[in-house]
Amino acid sequence: MGSVIKSIKTDSIDVVVLCGGEGSRLKQVVSDRPKPMADINGVPFLDILFDYLKRFGFKRFVLCTGYMADFIESYYKEKKDTTEILFSYESNPLGTAGAIKNAEKLLHSNTILVLNGDSFCTVDLLKYIEFHRQKKALLSIALLESNETSDFGQIVLDENEQVISFKEKSNSDEKTFINSGIYLFEKQILSMIPTGIKYSLEYDLFPKLVDKSLYGFRFHGKFIDIGTPESYLLAEEFFSRGCT
Repeated sequence: MGSVIKSIKTDSIDVVVLCGGEGSRLKQVVSDRPKPMADINGVPFLDILFDYLKRFGFKRFVLCTGYMADFIESYYKEKKDTTEILFSYESNPLGTAGAIKNAEKLLHSNTILVLNGDSFCTVDLLKYIEFHRQKKALLSIALLESNETSDFGQIVLDENEQVISFKEKSNSDEKTFINSGIYLFEKQILSMIPTGIKYSLEYDLFPKLVDKSLYGFRFHGKFIDIGTPESYLLAEEFFSRGCT
């Protein structure tokens, strides 16, 4: 597999970053900018995310913006970089799937990497892409091992790592695999998302793909979220140690 992974051309894969949320829980500590631009030890969170992605060779980013979109656009239009950064603005919240559909005209690649702009996860993206291709998946979800099942829903896979069901949050102490918010799409999936209406990946799109071509890539890693004041402080501590 190693030689195959080396041949993956990530510079031809578009990256969609969901940046449109208002981030209401974080506003008590970050109120002057959108959540993905929260200052982490002097650096916008999105820059940290981009630096990680660029290590794997990604060069083309489409940012789905909404709340305080001008802040994000003005920063990246002035920033000198070798990467291509484009913006897909939604005047009304369209949900996670609706935002991606709204960006469709900007997407060139057949395979698309999708991430949330307010979380960071240490996943080997080359291995993830190879898994997605080997499975011939239309959509795959990066699944992080966790024992915090009370905070997250669980995803159940069959022996071929195909998603067969979703479970609600539970109080089990057993380790499970949870949705990290990182996805690989084949572009044809976009035809399943309606245009111009609010539509969710998790609640509207994924259930339609169960038992079809939806797969789960299981991995062990670190998940960092900046959605709350508490997790924001933990993120600052994590990145201050150079843990990326």
